[in-house]
Amino acid sequence: MAAREWSEGGTELQVALEVLLRGPLSRAELARRLDLSQPTLTRLTKDLVRRGLLVESPDRPGPAVGRPSRPLDVDASSHHFVGVNLAVGSAHAVLVDLRGTVLATRSADLPGSTPESVVAAVGDLADAVVTAAPPGTLQADSLTGIGVSLGGHSPDGTTVHVAPFLGWHDVPLGRLVRARTGLPTVVENDVAALTSAEHWFGGGRDVATFAVVTVGAGVGYGLVVHDRLVRHRDMGLGLVGHYPLDPNGPLCPEGHRGCAGAMLTTEALEAEAAVALRRPVTSDALLDLAREGDPAARRIVDDAGRALGRLVAAVANLTMPERVLLTGEGVELAVVADEAVRAAVAADRHPQATEVDLVVLPGDFAQWARGAAVVAIQDFVLRSR
Repeated sequence: MAAREWSEGGTELQVALEVLLRGPLSRAELARRLDLSQPTLTRLTKDLVRRGLLVESPDRPGPAVGRPSRPLDVDASSHHFVGVNLAVGSAHAVLVDLRGTVLATRSADLPGSTPESVVAAVGDLADAVVTAAPPGTLQADSLTGIGVSLGGHSPDGTTVHVAPFLGWHDVPLGRLVRARTGLPTVVENDVAALTSAEHWFGGGRDVATFAVVTVGAGVGYGLVVHDRLVRHRDMGLGLVGHYPLDPNGPLCPEGHRGCAGAMLTTEALEAEAAVALRRPVTSDALLDLAREGDPAARRIVDDAGRALGRLVAAVANLTMPERVLLTGEGVELAVVADEAVRAAVAADRHPQATEVDLVVLPGDFAQWARGAAVVAIQDFVLRSR
């Protein structure tokens, strides 16, 4: 199916999107969700099925009288997308289907930071993850697009206006990757891409307003309000990492005392652990020691947990989301320090405020790459609107 087929009409696109994001759905349920009359929905879905955008699922039991219900669905295997996340010194790729289900993963070191070397690495990684697909997964011409995410800002989805960790300014990354891969390419900030994936296919799909907080190499923040991702030209600067959490905390490289970046990143935890334990300690080892009851490790982890809870409370107080999703490759901190996190959230909230719906999601580098792939899906489905 061509991208324009998804976008021929506003109501038709609404129907197709509802099935993509929430299907399989019966026609009656679709009509109820979209407030459409049965004749209108029948006309729209008949054309969508004829064109192959929607398919009829096998019969399922219906009412005691009448014909069995045949829910409408999408053929998720009809299109595949590559997502590549550029991290510090490495790149991570996934292959997904039309619903963002991860089918294969691959990672590689970045040989350098020049646009030429990065684009070559992205192209090689895309080739590798496609080759790694399970036999019979890819149909002829089903590879549809590629998304690239990074810690930076791309206002037009193709040019990287700024990417501090690569030292880039105004690099036409999308055009270069498309020339290398031959695929339509979209570029997005990594936290925005991850938030988009949670919006369409993850922990935010059933709420209209939610926030995402990520911890790991950095601290990130994404926000969806009324089913729309909040965007800003300062995406990629890591602004939430400068949010103050402890006036007596350590200094970050920019000189901010006790900010999120100085207290919650993997590097910050490892630096504090090295001082307290008098030896180099990885963040994973620190968390293991805290689980085992090591006093110094427990103190470090609980202090970081309280700081994380204060950050979650600030997000909840200032933006009032229906849900806060906590994730990222360093999210295990929130699991080990769960009591400290939740106690700090409660302490910084009004006693009569609604309890924060805090959901901790597993996080790894494949998750960031999946966000890039979902942005490519969104671009394919919505680009002609």
